[in-house]
Amino acid sequence: MLSVYLGPMEEAIFHPPTYFDNQYEDEWITEKLSVEMIKDVDKSEVISPYLIQSPVLGPISVKEISGGVKTLILMAFDQTGKIFNASSCGDNCAKWILKIAGTKDLTINLRHLMNFGDGEFEMKILNTGDIVHNMGEFVWIAGKFV
Repeated sequence: MLSVYLGPMEEAIFHPPTYFDNQYEDEWITEKLSVEMIKDVDKSEVISPYLIQSPVLGPISVKEISGGVKTLILMAFDQTGKIFNASSCGDNCAKWILKIAGTKDLTINLRHLMNFGDGEFEMKILNTGDIVHNMGEFVWIAGKFV
């Protein structure tokens, strides 16, 4: 299940891309989920754990992928129990956050209104304890905190 704390959260990793650059493991990059997220969000192809082929930048290192993808990979594979600030992600990452949360309990921090789309989902708002099921319910509560 996805749990979200809205607004500033002291214990959350505020800038996940910097944390990623110093903590990621090579094997995370070639995991099927990472390959799919990098292709979808960054429109880039994983060649190896050390090389990504970007249509815009050409060959790049893993440290040059987008901050959104770095944050998603941390959400999926980091085992430290850290909470990551998902506001470093764009709305194009929302479906991946929901997918990751469908496979494990995931707690994130959001400091903006992320668009989770028109579909149904299940999300616990930690600020209030409410469970929301769609964007209308989410916005109604989130607007009070972000």
